[in-house]
Amino acid sequence: MSTTTKPVNQKAWLLVLPVIICVAFSAILPLMTVVNYSVQDIISPERRVFVGTEWFASVMRDEELHAALWRQLTFSLAVLAVEIPLGIALALSMPAQGWKASLVLVLVALSLLIPWNVVGTIWQIYGRADIGLLGAMLQKMGFDYSYTGNATHAWVTVLMMDVWHWT
Repeated sequence: MSTTTKPVNQKAWLLVLPVIICVAFSAILPLMTVVNYSVQDIISPERRVFVGTEWFASVMRDEELHAALWRQLTFSLAVLAVEIPLGIALALSMPAQGWKASLVLVLVALSLLIPWNVVGTIWQIYGRADIGLLGAMLQKMGFDYSYTGNATHAWVTVLMMDVWHWT
């Protein structure tokens, strides 16, 4: 048995060079542009003022941003609290094999084929009291539902919309 070692060939790295160049132009250069714009106040295309980290400091002190971040965290936790148990229950109740398994899988995944902006439009129509099923049913039950006039109704509608789309 021979104990010869295979020669090391580093020329293969040249094949990766075009990918590295593409990544540099498609990711790194736009990132540098965003960083450049983040430290300038662009009043007009000809007039720019360097502001440094002044905007970052003002954003960190902004109470509206802090409130928005808490609302987003609350929304994410609420969606996860609904979607995780619902997803587990759905997975456990699905048939394991046969044509029913395929049918249920297709029906469950059907909502994922709908783009997110179309989902918003569907639920916008669905929630209207005059033509939408949800809005009309809630009005008939005596509940004054208005996702455009009440922030809580809008929040719950978006929560239901997210759960329907991703579960």
